[in-house]
Amino acid sequence: MFYRPADGHGLPHNPFNAIVTPRPIGWISTRGANGQNNLAPYSFFNAVAYEPPQVMFASTAAKEDRGDTKDSVANIRETGVFCVNIVEYAMRDVMNASSAALPRDVDEFAHAGIALSPCSEIDCARVAEAPAALECRMTQIVQIKGAHNHVVFGEVIGVHLRDDTLVEGRFDVTTFTPLSRMGYRDYTRVTDIFELRRPDD
Repeated sequence: MFYRPADGHGLPHNPFNAIVTPRPIGWISTRGANGQNNLAPYSFFNAVAYEPPQVMFASTAAKEDRGDTKDSVANIRETGVFCVNIVEYAMRDVMNASSAALPRDVDEFAHAGIALSPCSEIDCARVAEAPAALECRMTQIVQIKGAHNHVVFGEVIGVHLRDDTLVEGRFDVTTFTPLSRMGYRDYTRVTDIFELRRPDD
């Protein structure tokens, strides 16, 4: 099968949603200039550089009470900071609850019953029990083709690691089972790992 996205695919569900998988989930916490906390998961998320460490996430929809975007991007525009919380399988249900389309004055931490802790370097809350959290200072917001498509880039200026994730000096993802997004309504989890050495190692 071949199709041009501009012409449509003719299938019951969009295959593009399932092609680039699995995708890590960036559980983005922000705080508006008015002090209102927000928490939302994004599966268009990844790390993009080592030195200095940098990440990105993309928001592809809008809310009526936020104009051309959603709460996360709107808050980052106001404050210039955000936190990326890593999602483990054990948190799948509360993560999903935080994805609800709620009014801008609703705190998703409270709505989903998620414990929060203050960040260390930025004025923002983080998920207290997350395996890891990356405190970020926004470097740029890029609007890409499409009415509501915004890519947020941030430099990681603080890193929280839950104590049980460190094994013999390494951050071990098998201690918490990361959750990843597949296509449609499907998710997966990391349950085992293997090593491949590069030819020039």
